[in-house]
Amino acid sequence: MHPEPRDPNSAPAPAPVPDPASASAPASEVAVVVIGYNDRAHVGDAVRSALAQGPAVAEVIAVDDCSTDGSDALLARLAAGEPRLRVVRRSVNSGGCGSPRNAGIDAATAPYVMFLDSDDVLPPGAVDALLAAAREARAEVAGGLCVRRELPSGREQPWQAPLYAEHTVLERPARLPRLVHDTLCVNKLYRTDFLRDHGIRFPEGRFLYEDFVFSARVLARDPRIALVPDRVYVWQVRRSAERLSLSLDRGRVDNWTARIEACALAYDILLGAGQKELARAARAKFLDHEVRMYARELALRDAHYQRAWWTRTREYLARYDAADWERNPAAPGRLLAQVLLASPEPRDLPRLRELAARPARLLPPYARTPDGTPVWAPDLPQVSLAPLLSRPVSALPLAVDAELRLRARASLLRLRLHELYGRVAEADPRELDVEWHARDDDRTRGRTTVALAPSGPDTWSAKVPVDLAGVGSGTWDLRLTLRFADGAQREVTAHALAGDGRLRRRAVPSAVHGVLLAQPYATHSGALALRVATGLRGVLRVVRGRLRRLLH
Repeated sequence: MHPEPRDPNSAPAPAPVPDPASASAPASEVAVVVIGYNDRAHVGDAVRSALAQGPAVAEVIAVDDCSTDGSDALLARLAAGEPRLRVVRRSVNSGGCGSPRNAGIDAATAPYVMFLDSDDVLPPGAVDALLAAAREARAEVAGGLCVRRELPSGREQPWQAPLYAEHTVLERPARLPRLVHDTLCVNKLYRTDFLRDHGIRFPEGRFLYEDFVFSARVLARDPRIALVPDRVYVWQVRRSAERLSLSLDRGRVDNWTARIEACALAYDILLGAGQKELARAARAKFLDHEVRMYARELALRDAHYQRAWWTRTREYLARYDAADWERNPAAPGRLLAQVLLASPEPRDLPRLRELAARPARLLPPYARTPDGTPVWAPDLPQVSLAPLLSRPVSALPLAVDAELRLRARASLLRLRLHELYGRVAEADPRELDVEWHARDDDRTRGRTTVALAPSGPDTWSAKVPVDLAGVGSGTWDLRLTLRFADGAQREVTAHALAGDGRLRRRAVPSAVHGVLLAQPYATHSGALALRVATGLRGVLRVVRGRLRRLLH
């Protein structure tokens, strides 16, 4: 994950405070609330990771939401041998995460409380780091870095890493409006009395994205906050599970409706508490995060979903006022929202998908009004792209096309950069850094720099040989860095071109591996990626996987 630029409208970053690692050893002051429902396979690991935090944990409260898979019996056996573990079993399933967490808050007797889901774990030292920071800063809330771990690959990605780059103390949340982007409740430690005195609770029952509302209620009460760069939570994502987590189950439009409801309620809470800057930041976050994430997947959905999503998003965006639109008008999320508001029916979904990518790509055509104003399309002149004319080239949604031609001797990657209303020619593009980045870890292959040459009135091109054997097995994302004459640069991904109309898997002879199987493909956001399997064993593994999918 690349650090994101600080909002220029926000207050300067607070000065770092001394590292609290040298503070005296934390006393037993923390209650860890573990919630679970029908997750017998994982809840034991979650509880053990909380107990393994050491003497700082005074109690682990396991709240079973009326499981029917034997989770309660497993927890009872664990509690029989561990005096710090208490089990609270709800008599009726709540259908969500809020009610069991509230039950944990009610049961907590320790001065501080934090939350853990049954399918996640706390890394070693997490509680010590948060408790030391809270005590040192006399903070009501302490937060640390959460990492998303994709299973079974083990690939990890930090969540909102720029917030947790250094030890920081905030006298009040408004000093750092970007806090609204971290809607998780699980990577934080809360003073128990702070939650109880202000009546801060989760929504009861089946309420998706309950974290959004709880986090807004916390920020609305203006707590003193300590942030630490330590890893304090491992969010384990199992996309192959039979029952996806609520936040990953985005295939139904009801999920989007619930997300809008949670975002709207969070905004109302912040605004009602007089936290206007945080409320504005929450609305900006909806455009930059929620709208972009779902727009990347919209072309994959059926027509009914697309129309319902489009209608419900337009209804919510109609509540925005002029001040909401004034913040960073050239941001991709705002341009997406303007297209949504201007068109009553879904349109331009492939182009919107590319604009929603990270980094954003704005594909041709690049329309103008008769007076020369850049616009989204001739039939949508009200969607002005004029803010792009003053945006730094390093932040423009530049579009690069990529076509990978697989050959027995030397595969070839063709790259083409598009003009964008004269801004690219003005910046004078010179070179492209090219590399393949492994999806499952931080490996890179094939790093090279190539010159860009004009290939038409509005394009620049380059050709790059690709050594598939040198790239090796795995799933690889193509990453590019554009370099301009004045030293400016822009990291981009490339729009996948099919070439002959197809992105096909192909077996290629290899002097190193005998044979390898390669498949260029387009990701959900339309970017070029590559799968490679080397050797006969790797090829057979791919074929068997393909057969299993066909049979199912």
